Order: sequence, then structure tokens, then C-alpha cells
Amino acid sequence: MKMSSTLESVVSDRSLAPQGRLKIDWARQHTPVMNRIREEFIAEKPLAGKKVAIALHLEAKTACLAELLRDAGAQVTITGSNPLSTKDDVAAALADAGVTVFAKYDPTPEEYRQHLMMTLETEPDLIIDDGGDLIGVLHAERPDLLKKVKGGCEETTTGILRLRALEKMKELKVPMIAVNDAYSKFLFDNRYGTGQSVWDGINKATNLVVAGKTVVVVGYGWCGRGVAMRAEGLGARVIVTEVDPIKATEAHMEGYTVLPMKEAAKLGDIFVTVTGNNKVLSSSHFALMKDGAIMANAGHFDVEIDKLALEELAMTHRTVRQDIVEYEMEDGRRLHLLCEGRLVNLVAGDGHPTEIMDMTFALQALSIIYVSENYDKIGPKVLDVPYHIDEQVAIFKLESLGISIDEMTEEQEEYLASWKV
Repeated sequence: MKMSSTLESVVSDRSLAPQGRLKIDWARQHTPVMNRIREEFIAEKPLAGKKVAIALHLEAKTACLAELLRDAGAQVTITGSNPLSTKDDVAAALADAGVTVFAKYDPTPEEYRQHLMMTLETEPDLIIDDGGDLIGVLHAERPDLLKKVKGGCEETTTGILRLRALEKMKELKVPMIAVNDAYSKFLFDNRYGTGQSVWDGINKATNLVVAGKTVVVVGYGWCGRGVAMRAEGLGARVIVTEVDPIKATEAHMEGYTVLPMKEAAKLGDIFVTVTGNNKVLSSSHFALMKDGAIMANAGHFDVEIDKLALEELAMTHRTVRQDIVEYEMEDGRRLHLLCEGRLVNLVAGDGHPTEIMDMTFALQALSIIYVSENYDKIGPKVLDVPYHIDEQVAIFKLESLGISIDEMTEEQEEYLASWKV
């Protein structure tokens, strides 16, 4: 049903809406958890009268979340959280469906920033953020707009690191739920979602075989675990680099080779960065890489691979295939950077599988309701997703799969609650 937004959306081409609607409808067919929640939201309208601002990768699965919150009664405004991940047809379809959209594919840096500002200037009550973009701008540049914000949720590891830094400095002004840290998120989204979608993106961009190659996974958090697991499944030899001794030990016990990056740089055919940190692949590593090496990033920001150093070292560079830039070194070696060092799974691919994001976005929806109803009791801090929300999402997921599990008896519950044997 076509609806009119309160504000005029800024999208590339409204005529793309029909094909964007097809994508959204396909995604909705594969989001049983959100669909279950939608039934309750339509009946109860828990966000009636509220304004919700969203900064996420704007594609079909995200559109399902935006429309879910709209169906809960909210006035929803959305912008992209990455310049190259917005799908223009999906943005147009959302704009036709009563969601205010400020986003388009590959905006200029000035346009990207303007879209963030326009989203915040709707004076939202609640925020769903990815990478801390909205919250960062609010605290650093527009504290006047913070007065109305009740709180929000954060999607990514990178964003949570930024939030915890604000909290530690006692400068965080609103409660934020760390959705990324929920069990129903990191165990599935970060591991199975990132693991599959990263290789979908790399394979689509390169059209090369993975089997027989040496893959270097830079960082062994939950995303790194997923990338390594899928690389091994595709037949690659996997090397892990880490700075955390516990994670490095785990990678070793999983059967992967663990090396310092200066050793791994000499061996890798494909490098995937998943650390959330900057310059984890830098000039000292580029100097050691073999001819034909491929570099891809799966972290939120395009800072993990030092693009400036790569350009300075290269004699020439050229686009050799969509989403692949080849840098020729002085000694004739060719190094390849995918997707400008941005998220390879969203730039070259379609992001995480729909069924995975169904769980993550269900967490977002239920968590934003929790913040809306409890913000005055929480105060300005970063908090975990309440366990009953985490558990509810898992229950709905199992029900959608037709899976039943056991329940403890009253006697068993009493036993576990007692200190006596």
C-alpha cells in the first residue's frame, strides 16, 4: 500500500520502487520471527506517537525492520550506514511505503553527512544505530538534538566500542542497548551471517576458486570465526592473525595456523580483515605480499586496510573488474583491493542471509520497545539485551522451524537454585 511520508524523502530514483518492493516482499517471506512480532505490533501499536531514526545498511532485510517499526505505530526515518551498501530500489520502495528515507548509493562524502544530519533533524525519540554514526554525531556536534532522545540500540561491535568509550568518559547521555552482544546475534549473525556473506561477496567480485588457496583471516572474534570456518569449508588453507592470546589459542585448537601478520603476509592469497581496528594491513605488509594477493574488509569502517599507504606505494592503479582495484608495485607485483576497502559482503554481495538477519532485527525491534518503555529507569549507560528478549527471539525461531525442546521440571529448577546437593 502506497503511503505518504511526513517529510519528503531523498532517494536516487522513485521509479525504482516496484523492483525494490519485490526484493522486500521476498525477504519478508523468509523472516518468520519478525512476522510473528508484527502481528503483536499491529494489534498493540507500542510505538504510537514515537519517532524512530535508523542508520543501517539500507537493503531489503533492513526495509523489513523499518516497516515492522512503522507497523508498530512509529514515524520512521532511515539513512544508510555505509555509502556503498544502499540499494536504490529498496530505498525508493520504502519511501513509497510511508518511511522517510535519506539515502542513495555512492553519495559524495558531503551528501552522506547531510543524510545523517537530515535524519537526526527529525528529532527522534529512539535510535537504531550501526557503527555509532548517529550517536557519534549527536554527542559531538548536535547535543541540542539529544534532549528529546530517550535511547536506542547499536548493531555492531565497532559501534559498541565507541559507545563504551563514551560511557567510560562519562559522556554518554542516553541509554543504548548493545544488540550485537546478544547471544541470538553474535552466535548466529556474526558467525554464520558474516561467514557466508563475506565469501558470497568475495566470490562474486573475483569469480576465482577458493579451494587450494591460502586465506589469512585478520582477527578471530565471532566474525573471524565465521570467515575462517567458511574458508576452510571452501577448501582453503587458513591462517589466523590475532593480538588476543586467548583467541589465538582458540584458533590454534580449531586447527588453524596462527602467525604474526608479517609472516602471514608472505603466504596469503586472500586476506580478510575483521578486527574493527585501523591499519591492520599496512605498508610493511604490502611490501611482503605475493603477486596477485587479494585484500577484502568485513569490518564496519574502511580503515582496516591502509588505502592511503597502498596508493602511495603503487606506481599505478586501475579498476580491473567491478569492485576490484589493482595496485602495481614498483617491483611489478600486483595487489588487489576489493570494494574500496569497505564491507565486501554488502558492497559486492547482498549482506547476511535473510533468515539470519530475521533474528538480529527481531532483537532490534524488541529492544527498542524495551528502551521506549524503560529509558527513565535505565539512565545513560550501555546495557545488554535483557535475557528474556534474547530467549524470546530464539523461541520464535525454533517455533518457525518446527523444533521443540525440553523444559526443566519444577524439581530440577529448585535443584539448580539450591546450594545443597
